[in-house]
Amino acid sequence: MGAGQPIPATARGLTLREAGQTDPLTDWWHPVAWSHQVGSAPRRTVLLGRVLVVWRDAERTPHCFRDLCPHRGTALSLGEVQGDRLVCPYHGWAYRPDGRCVHIPQLPPEKAIPAGAQTMSFRCEERYGIIWVCLGQPRYPIPAFPEYDQAGYRHAHVPPYTWRTSAPRMVENFTDFGHFSFVHEGLLGDPGRTIVAAHDVRVEGHVLHYDYTRPDAANTETFPVFTEEERTDDRRRTRYALHLPYTIVEHIDWGGKDGMVYLFASQPVAENRCVGYCLVARNYNLDQPDEVMQEFERVIFGQDQRVVESQRPSLVPFDLAAEMHMTFDAVAVAYRRSMRAEGLA
Repeated sequence: MGAGQPIPATARGLTLREAGQTDPLTDWWHPVAWSHQVGSAPRRTVLLGRVLVVWRDAERTPHCFRDLCPHRGTALSLGEVQGDRLVCPYHGWAYRPDGRCVHIPQLPPEKAIPAGAQTMSFRCEERYGIIWVCLGQPRYPIPAFPEYDQAGYRHAHVPPYTWRTSAPRMVENFTDFGHFSFVHEGLLGDPGRTIVAAHDVRVEGHVLHYDYTRPDAANTETFPVFTEEERTDDRRRTRYALHLPYTIVEHIDWGGKDGMVYLFASQPVAENRCVGYCLVARNYNLDQPDEVMQEFERVIFGQDQRVVESQRPSLVPFDLAAEMHMTFDAVAVAYRRSMRAEGLA
C-alpha cells in the first residue's frame, strides 16, 4: 500500500479506543526504542503518558503491552520472556502476544483461566532499526525511508536524545532555518550569512513538503561529515518531508552524486518530555566510523537542547496569535495549521 494512503486496521488485543480512551495521537505511529535496545529482556518505555513494555518472542518479533499485570498491577517489564510468552515476575502469569494470559501457575490444570486475565496489547512494528508503536487504529503507514534498504548507503543510528520539552517543540526546531547561524556557528551556520531565503511549503494530506537551499558549512577537522566532492557552488540543497505528527525525512545533496538522508522522529513521552531518534544515511565516506557522525549529532542536538528546553510554554501554542511569526517561519506556521486541521493540536 502506498505511502500516504490510509491503511485498514486489524484488531489485535484491546485498543485504547475500545477501552474508551480517544486521544487522537494514539492513531499514529510513534518510535519507542531503537531495535538494538530491545534484546532478550523486556524493556519499559512511556508513550503519550502511558507506561508500556516492549519485548521480543523467540522469533525476534517485537510486541508491545501495557506494562501492567491485571492480577496485582505488577510491571511486566520486570519479568522475562519464555518462548512466545511474557511472564510476570510476581506470580508467573504468562501472556501470549495478543495479551491473553495462557498460564496461571497457581490454578490446577482443570480450572479455566478467567476471561479478565488479559493485558492490553498494541500494534508494534520494526522498521529502519526502530521499534514503532500505535496505541490505536493507525491512520497511515510508517513514513517511507527507502534508502535504508538500498545498497551503497551507510547508516549511523544516533543515541536517542531525551529533552524536557514537548515533541512539537523538538520537531519545530528541526524545521527552523533561522537559528543555524547563532546556535550552530561553525558547524551548520555562519553569523555573517543570516538571511533565510524564501521557501514554500506544499501540504499533501498529512505530509508537508518543502525545499531549501542554504549556504554550506565547511567540514571541520573534528567533524568531516559532509561530502568533499567537487561542488557546483557553496550551497547545500535540502528536501524535506514532514510527516505528521513528529517524523521528518530530509534529503541533502550538493549538486553531485553524493547525498545524505536524515530520518528524525520524536517520541511524545509526556506533555513536557520527548525522546528524539535520528538515523543518518550517506552514500559517501563509507569507511568512516559511525562514531564520527554520532558525535557530530550529539554536539548539534546538545546545542539545540539548551535553547529549546528554555522555550515557554513547552507545549507549542497552536493558536497562531500566541507567538510572533515572520516569513522565514513558513514551515512552523504550516505545521501548526496542519496539526490543527488533523485534530492533533
